[in-house]
Amino acid sequence: MANSVLLTHPSSVPLRPPQYTKILQFQHPFSLSRLKPNVFQTSSPKSLNFYTKKSFVRVLEQEGTDASSPAPDLLGEDSAEFLWSKQKISSWLYFSGVLGVVLYVLNFAWIDNSTGFGKPFVDAVSGISDSPEVVMLALTFIFAIVHSGLASVRDTGEKLIGERAFRVLFAGLSLPLAVSTVVYFINHRYDGVQLWQVQDAPGLHEILWLSNFISFFFLYPSTFNLLEVAAVDKPKMHLWETGIMRITRHPQMVGQVIWCIAHTIWIGNSVALAASVGLIAHHLFGVWNGDRRLAIRYGEAFEVLKSRTSITPFAAILEGRQKLPKDYYKEFLRLPYLSITVLTLGAYFAHPLMQAASFRLHWWYQ
Repeated sequence: MANSVLLTHPSSVPLRPPQYTKILQFQHPFSLSRLKPNVFQTSSPKSLNFYTKKSFVRVLEQEGTDASSPAPDLLGEDSAEFLWSKQKISSWLYFSGVLGVVLYVLNFAWIDNSTGFGKPFVDAVSGISDSPEVVMLALTFIFAIVHSGLASVRDTGEKLIGERAFRVLFAGLSLPLAVSTVVYFINHRYDGVQLWQVQDAPGLHEILWLSNFISFFFLYPSTFNLLEVAAVDKPKMHLWETGIMRITRHPQMVGQVIWCIAHTIWIGNSVALAASVGLIAHHLFGVWNGDRRLAIRYGEAFEVLKSRTSITPFAAILEGRQKLPKDYYKEFLRLPYLSITVLTLGAYFAHPLMQAASFRLHWWYQ
């Protein structure tokens, strides 16, 4: 059976662009003597235009293996890494200022009924149908088109207007639509046809609560890069490989599916079902679109990462394509996941406040 090894030049940066990597197909049993000298040649710049057998062995030794059972070193970045030594107070002060401005503009231009366009927008969408299920799907569909559409043209957009300007455009269009969809769901979550009622089932609330809690640990690692999200740092398209990515290559989709199933079971009506269908469909498209974009950006490097990860949670691990480090748990003992724990618990206890705030907007609530 053929396997592959990714050869990387030892002096290249941790995140290696495709031109600094090389895929080598081999058959067991494997021997370095089988490698011809030109197999290490690459099209990279002259300063990095040659691999050596020594650098190849170095990769194997880093993985604690030998040449008869090779394993490539990590291609991608370390997920959820947060080093205090790399943080700048000025950057976080700038982030706080940007966040304040964004929230003010969002309130003035969209949320506030006296000045914003939020209510007219959803009133217009609500005019499509008297059915809250149809409106729920329509709002989700509009958000999905804008969000995934802009993501699809990210490379072109960044070339035209720059990374930071494109991030502002992306967030400026996606965030108001997301707020509208969430508020509509909160205000209409108990409308529609009741399909089942299981809220009195013993232990169900605890099981679903735990499911919701776990779902937030499946956030895509780029979410944690708040300085990039706010365009304080230059936004990048990352190739993540550790942490939650070892379990599934598309954690955002998995987390969304868990969240939708839990809420649909608890609420049990047609509006909740419509919201879940729309959100899951959007994220399933994101799986295909995300892989497509990473393949374009990273080429062979992504193909190797793809071969040792999976979409279905734990599939690559069970199939032996993903080897978990002995200290794997340490990849979650990081500040971003501690923050997610606190924020998730806070959001649960803040549910009454969110519901009251949505009701006070008088957006489309009958």
